[in-house]
Amino acid sequence: MRISIPFSFLLLYSCFSYGQKADFKNYTQEIPKVKVKIEMIAIPAGTFTMGSPAAEKNRKSDEGPQIQIKLNAFWMGKYEIPWDIYELFVFESLDPTRTINQDNKLDGLTRPTKPYLDMTFGMGKQNYPALGMTHYNAIQFCKWLYSRTGIFYRLPTESEWEYASRSGSKEAYHFGNDEEKLKDYAWYASNSNKKSHPIGTKKPNDWGLYDMYGNASEWTLDQYAPDTYQKYKGKLVNNPVVLPNKLYPHSVRGGSFKEDASKLRSASRNASSPEWKQLDPQSPKSNWWLTGPYVGLRIVRPLVSPSEKEINEYYNIKPIPDY
Repeated sequence: MRISIPFSFLLLYSCFSYGQKADFKNYTQEIPKVKVKIEMIAIPAGTFTMGSPAAEKNRKSDEGPQIQIKLNAFWMGKYEIPWDIYELFVFESLDPTRTINQDNKLDGLTRPTKPYLDMTFGMGKQNYPALGMTHYNAIQFCKWLYSRTGIFYRLPTESEWEYASRSGSKEAYHFGNDEEKLKDYAWYASNSNKKSHPIGTKKPNDWGLYDMYGNASEWTLDQYAPDTYQKYKGKLVNNPVVLPNKLYPHSVRGGSFKEDASKLRSASRNASSPEWKQLDPQSPKSNWWLTGPYVGLRIVRPLVSPSEKEINEYYNIKPIPDY
């Protein structure tokens, strides 16, 4: 089964190039009626080399060949989304007839099912990264946030994630190639004690983003394909995205608290798998929750918001029944 995504959605990423506005700067997104906020970092437009060179230590074949990418400016969450915010979405009681913006033009929200397990797995909740949501669930969180704020948020594309992670660097990590320094920037297998930790407790990268490496792995928008870069070889590609059209696999970036340094490199790619739901007792399995407690999300906002029609096309995809 496939997700049908209209071609106009692709236009959000590949056909336009915008200059940066004079007021393009960091800001804090407030959520009405609650105290929690989301800090957003302004990521400048630019061109970068995506993927890893052949000589990079621990390099995998799906990280090459290196390709040239041009990206429009966007904002990215300073931190991974914590449980404090994600649970507002999960447990908020919504009237099914309630519309989600002041113009009363959008349909009501779909509410996620209650998790069938303690999705923190005892690791911690307040200020800890939210974990275990499906790709579909992560997109619906963005839809909920739009309903509360009127601002379009989405998952980052793979190229946006790597560009933001590198923050101008060309080495394995944004700080260079010395794995010993990773402990200052990330919670991972060597220092995490096999559990997640509060967001923002390690050093940020040069653009002020925390936990880009380790803690929770992070969903991207893209469908994972091992040969993606081969298709772009020798080209300068504007705002690429591999549009999702099936349930597995999606691209996951950044590595997690349970993985070693090799999986935390800026170019390292991971792919979602049915095994991430192996503990789910339901049949069919949940559209909303994984049983692998190490995948979370970080949000982005494009500099220029898409049209209402395009926003609907992104948020209102239908879930694919799992097997």
